[in-house]
Amino acid sequence: MNPINLIYLVAVTTVAIATPVTSATRPAGEKPNIVLIMADDVSWEAFGCYGAEDYKTPNLDRLAASGIRFTHCYSTPICTPSRVKLMTGQYNFRNYTHFGYLNPKDKTFGHMLKAAGYKTAIAGKWQLNGLYNKLPGHDDPTRPQKAGFDESLLWQVTTGKSIKVGGGERFWSPPLEKNGKFISMEKNKGKYGPDLMCDFLCDFMERNKDEPFFAYYPMVLVHDPFVPTPDTIGDAPRTQEANKGNRNNPVAQKKNFVAMVQYADKLVGQLEKKIKDLGLAENTIILFTADNGTHTRITSRWNGQDISGGKGGMTDMGTHVPLIASWPGTMPKGKVYDDLIDFTDFYTTFAEAAGGKMGDDDPVDGRSFLPRLRGEAGNPRDWVLCHYQPYWNKTPGQFARTQQFKLYRDGRFYEVPNDLKELNNLGNTDTGKNVRQQLQKLLKQCPPAPKEKAGSRVKERPTYPKWIDLVD
Repeated sequence: MNPINLIYLVAVTTVAIATPVTSATRPAGEKPNIVLIMADDVSWEAFGCYGAEDYKTPNLDRLAASGIRFTHCYSTPICTPSRVKLMTGQYNFRNYTHFGYLNPKDKTFGHMLKAAGYKTAIAGKWQLNGLYNKLPGHDDPTRPQKAGFDESLLWQVTTGKSIKVGGGERFWSPPLEKNGKFISMEKNKGKYGPDLMCDFLCDFMERNKDEPFFAYYPMVLVHDPFVPTPDTIGDAPRTQEANKGNRNNPVAQKKNFVAMVQYADKLVGQLEKKIKDLGLAENTIILFTADNGTHTRITSRWNGQDISGGKGGMTDMGTHVPLIASWPGTMPKGKVYDDLIDFTDFYTTFAEAAGGKMGDDDPVDGRSFLPRLRGEAGNPRDWVLCHYQPYWNKTPGQFARTQQFKLYRDGRFYEVPNDLKELNNLGNTDTGKNVRQQLQKLLKQCPPAPKEKAGSRVKERPTYPKWIDLVD
């Protein structure tokens, strides 16, 4: 038997499914609603149920206590690669070419669920039109709809952060785009972007309560600038001026960051309450995760030690993210699972929840964790893979890992739980030898690892869309 399977006891059979994803063949009540919430730039060390000491996150802690908390969910170290991976169910080596860009030709989980009979909505951060590189269609306000979403309320669709060209920051008095229509910061004067987005999704769910719906909430919280929330701003002006974080005052930055994490938790509670008030709790899957590690300017106390944010880097602090799941009446209560979850797995999981199997135009890189949400054994992964070339002047690389061991393509090998900062390269020692050999075999089947930093102007951007199925 595969040594990794022996170590992690993951030899069980996937639940069989047969109905195509391409049509709505079941009554709405038999298809669970799906609410996916993804926080921006914050990881496990900032949530109480994961051992955080500096933050109060009662709503997420309660969801975890009444549902499932996964301890081994993995993204990529920075936002756009994670978002593209999540939405398309594909490893980044297949389709990721530019920071701030989702190829409009790619099929997303929005397309898939819409075809399966779901009403779909997205609210929060977009940043996928290709604004940074002025790619074709970067000024198209309907790109979210073309990506499979019936409705949208988003920041940074066709405008960036520059106020001079009609843009602005995402928090206080934000410029937003609703269903392709621009809403200026003047019209949103005094309003708080995260509240507007949460209210939009609550309204969407109420209007579509009699049909299966998919609500995707890629939060703008808790990305920098670190600024006061409605709970901490007091009587200060709530204009774009309030979005200027004080980078020269680390104490104030941390204070605001804590408040932002806690406000994100508050919004999760509001969404959950709305679902309960609509009588939909037992037919709704709520998932909470994050796109990558915490900003490097933030240090947090976790399980008796100081953890510095690892955004942009490939250590656990940059790639290991929370995953909390709730599905009352179906999901076991208070379970903690160490199953490996990759961001490619969400698409596949949603496809199974919608009542179908993957077709020729669906991705091959994910593995469904829906059986786990149903309290079944399922067929967990043996490994997760990270292929990281962000085209954003960060150090790229490639690794494969299990819960315990992590092997980079260049041969570095770490026992991560005992070495979070990856200071003790085990190399070719006998520690984890069998696992290392299995991960080496896997990496040899992968496309070439990116080797050099590449910025927004680099011309060579290799992709391998037809690369072999590595998962099954």
